Amino acid sequence: MPILNIVLVEPRIPQNVGNIARTCAATGARLHLVEPMAFTIDDAKLRRAGLDYWQYLDVTTYRSLADFMEQHRGEQDKMFYFTTKAQHVYTEAVYPDGCWLLFGREDAGLPEELLVQHPAQCLRFPMRQGLRSLNLSNSVAIGVYEALRQWDFPLLQNAGQLHRLQWELK
Repeated sequence: MPILNIVLVEPRIPQNVGNIARTCAATGARLHLVEPMAFTIDDAKLRRAGLDYWQYLDVTTYRSLADFMEQHRGEQDKMFYFTTKAQHVYTEAVYPDGCWLLFGREDAGLPEELLVQHPAQCLRFPMRQGLRSLNLSNSVAIGVYEALRQWDFPLLQNAGQLHRLQWELK
């Protein structure tokens, strides 16, 4: 299975992180949390949103964005920075195995100092003018599923079954 890394830089809302954790568990993506966070990992709201998926997660935490960037300095060519300020649309990118999808704080996004260092790797979701942004957990889900779509959804179940009835085969 290709490796997909989701990085949340200084998240503020525990329910968002819980929802993102659930997306990571369901897709096999790795979750990276960059401190400071506005809550603790054992926060009840965080766990409630993630339900019983925590046992399926691969989670790493970092003391700071500088710490994260230092630990992964050799992988920056595989990093994509999601921001409403970007000039490129998320579907333009080709996501390689081992890529990193970085998302910023709900109230501030990623630091502009980081964005200007990587303009070609800054990506946005098209949306109506005048609106601030999409919800963080929705943004992560869109990014994750675009990368997985490009990889043809490796090792993921692509068909479901009804509980009480059966699909008619045509």
